[in-house]
Amino acid sequence: MPGKNNTSDAFTGLEAAIVLIAFVVVAAVFAYVVLGAGFFTTQKAQETVYKSVEQSTSNFLLMGNVYGLSNNTTAGVNEVKFTLGLAPGAPDTDLTKLQVVFSTPNTAPVILTQNATATFATFSAKEGGAGPSLTSMTKNQQIEINFMVAPVPVNTQVNIEIRPSVGAALPFSKTTPATITTTNVLS
Repeated sequence: MPGKNNTSDAFTGLEAAIVLIAFVVVAAVFAYVVLGAGFFTTQKAQETVYKSVEQSTSNFLLMGNVYGLSNNTTAGVNEVKFTLGLAPGAPDTDLTKLQVVFSTPNTAPVILTQNATATFATFSAKEGGAGPSLTSMTKNQQIEINFMVAPVPVNTQVNIEIRPSVGAALPFSKTTPATITTTNVLS
């Protein structure tokens, strides 16, 4: 149509382009937010998996034999000693929060906590069985756990459980020998 001004048609095309660009920008921002939330969720899931593995595995390994000592061989074993080490990849462990649970089929479980001197209610944790009592344990370190018990007679099963503040407990059972001597290997 001659003589008619078609400037409104040009502005409509420009407006459509602006709206299209706005949609692309909004979609890009939305995609960035969704990806960020996905990465955050993945990171939290990974942390949860690592924490659950840490909580479900025992950080301790029993190193060598469990010994039962006796100062009265007719009464039975009255002291227990064994050595612990950290499992590969296990973090350093706070021994002040460690608990040792001791029981036999005829006795109630006794929960022992750490002290510098082994008694009927406490255990000592020393490197190599000598020196000062340790408050923490690092990798490549082996500690000797030592505690007193009420006399345990011959052929009696003893149950020991190591309970760290983080990680799964390490339970094990041993039996006193048929003949008690001053130093016995519990099998």
